[in-house]
Amino acid sequence: MAKNNTHSTLALLPGFGTLVHCCEGFQSVTLILDDIQLSVDSELYLRDISVELHGGSFNVLLGRTRAGKTSLLRVIAGLEKPSAGRIKFNGEDITQHTVQQRNVAMVYQQFINYPHFTVGDNIASPLKQAGLDRKEMSSRVDAIATVLQIDGLLDRYPLELSGGQQQRTAMARALVKEADLILFDEPLANLDYKLREDLRGDIRELLKQRQTIAVYATTEPQEALALGGSTLLMHEGRIIQSGSSADVYLRPSSITAAALSAEPPRNIVPITITHESITLGQVEQPLVWSDASAHDIPPGNYLLVVPAHNLSMQRRSVDDLALPMNVELAEINGFETHVHLAANNVTMLAQLTGVHHFDLDQAVQVYLPLEHSLLFSVHGQLIGPAFTQAAGRNQ
Repeated sequence: MAKNNTHSTLALLPGFGTLVHCCEGFQSVTLILDDIQLSVDSELYLRDISVELHGGSFNVLLGRTRAGKTSLLRVIAGLEKPSAGRIKFNGEDITQHTVQQRNVAMVYQQFINYPHFTVGDNIASPLKQAGLDRKEMSSRVDAIATVLQIDGLLDRYPLELSGGQQQRTAMARALVKEADLILFDEPLANLDYKLREDLRGDIRELLKQRQTIAVYATTEPQEALALGGSTLLMHEGRIIQSGSSADVYLRPSSITAAALSAEPPRNIVPITITHESITLGQVEQPLVWSDASAHDIPPGNYLLVVPAHNLSMQRRSVDDLALPMNVELAEINGFETHVHLAANNVTMLAQLTGVHHFDLDQAVQVYLPLEHSLLFSVHGQLIGPAFTQAAGRNQ
């Protein structure tokens, strides 16, 4: 399998197989991935993937392009067989089961609908394959179409729909079969902001009362936060951190996780600490510790991680570090302004609320709140909050 043919097989499988349940006697749905590896032509796509997912959970795969998200979804779906490791569903080893032997549905980035079927027939297609009677099928189609706001479009054909309506149709077809596993491969990436916001809410609402395991892949940290649930942060084929979406965002476990879990990206700045001073790169801010031992930070070199939205052009606390910097670029992004700053060998990004105008190379004073920053070792291990008490008060 090459990375660029991700959807070639999926395009042929809009119904995604028959409704087969593994281990009917289990009350709760459980999926276990045990040390999954995937190699293709000597290239390692997935490595050391071990995770346990339960029914009713919403799990976000967050990572940049080529992090391994789609490969992992394909392994879970049965479109790829892992090179090593096992997949267990409700206690049964399904590693070698085909797509048709797994009760799974999938929603893709591209709109995949039968062009010669009406919207109603598209949605009903997996139910027809499962042999449901016409009354039950009609009831399910009407219900899912109503929630996704396409109930007035059931007699239309896909080519008569907008992009958002086509994606709602594809989602309805995947969700109507009430699969044990529902996999979303960046399903909203091609839609505008408002549509994405609406559909995210629809997805969570539809899955709220189900014992389905949902796995949703995205490249966008803000989308992971908006979806909630749990986040599995992926990098170079590995899961490098997992936990609630809020925890992964607020408490990255490594410098790599800190770099990948926020947008705009967090500022990562080399820092030198002594009992008398803090130096960011070559920008020094003299400090007198009120109680150096309370901070329990040995003198040395570290990495300071500061969210872009925590930088300010106005002092908000007596403990803020005041940094003289120059504006390299100011970008207005909706109702925010992203200000790129530099001083000596330090570069930073400030995310300011509202529209602000700056001249190129304008000298500004930037305020950095230590209490909202994280400290990492130079090797990238999290040490903890940078400073939990006031550090900038001169005695």
